[in-house]
Amino acid sequence: MWKDDRMTSQRDPAEAPGFDLGSARVCAIVNMGSGREAGDDIADKLRTALHGRVAAFEVRGTGQGDDLPAMARAAVAEGFDLIVAAGGDGTQAAVAGAVAGTEAAMAVIPGGTFNYFARDLGSGETVEAALGIFDAPRIRRVHVGEMNGMIFLNNVSFGAYPEILRRRESIYRRWGRSRLAAYWSAVAALWTLRRPLRLTVRANGEERHFTTALAFVAKSAYQLDTFGLEGADCVRRGQLALLLARAKRPGPLVRSALRLALGKTARYADFDLICADEFELETVPRHEYVAHDGEKTWMDSPFRIRVRHGALKVLVPAESGGRDAG
Repeated sequence: MWKDDRMTSQRDPAEAPGFDLGSARVCAIVNMGSGREAGDDIADKLRTALHGRVAAFEVRGTGQGDDLPAMARAAVAEGFDLIVAAGGDGTQAAVAGAVAGTEAAMAVIPGGTFNYFARDLGSGETVEAALGIFDAPRIRRVHVGEMNGMIFLNNVSFGAYPEILRRRESIYRRWGRSRLAAYWSAVAALWTLRRPLRLTVRANGEERHFTTALAFVAKSAYQLDTFGLEGADCVRRGQLALLLARAKRPGPLVRSALRLALGKTARYADFDLICADEFELETVPRHEYVAHDGEKTWMDSPFRIRVRHGALKVLVPAESGGRDAG
């Protein structure tokens, strides 16, 4: 389906090449609307951390998520050596989409609610911890996921989860951003689920048909481990993990979600798992609401999903080669 661009992932920090920060031109792209910490504060911390340590430094901020891909592409086109992405997982994915496959490198500063990609890399869950990557930075090549030309870092999902994200935004506006609010939005959305998803899956030379309330393709072993789900070993091998909920209606799906929250999910009871380097998914209806790294977009099937091996150069601290980001 695609030409194989497999590259060796850097896992051992002793093998990861160093990054010459002193000669680097650095552009920080800050999502002013992400998470709980103000974007202006994050920008100030970056200025303080990098002052006098780089050849050139510029901050570009936006409160509009739609602006991020264009801003990142412009920074790459202008020849910046390092693009710092400050924000949540959606921000990281938008910047990675511009940086992957280029000579530029990316640094991850978490500013969202869950920050799975930053945690996956082992670069820290807080802004202060992540700034440590600049003390003795090294480059690690990581795998990324791609769906119909769009880069994703953690997962893409179909069915119930995009509705969960829509419900989450209304709850955030009323109660503020928190992980508790995020979990509550999931339960509220699942109870009001109207229709299951009909899905055709082509992978590993086979075609299979499913009716499910929720399907997602995972790229983050850390995220799968966090929720006690199967598939993390597939991701560590450089594959993608497709999980399909066996539940088709709200009641069974909520019970499955509760088992998931309590760490009691059983693969064969709650999910079917398929591991592959690439998938083709065809949905009914064809025009589908898709979630990707915490964002949501209307897209048309079929969805062609693959791993791009070693396509993204990411800064990691010298003492950590990262966890399972590939």
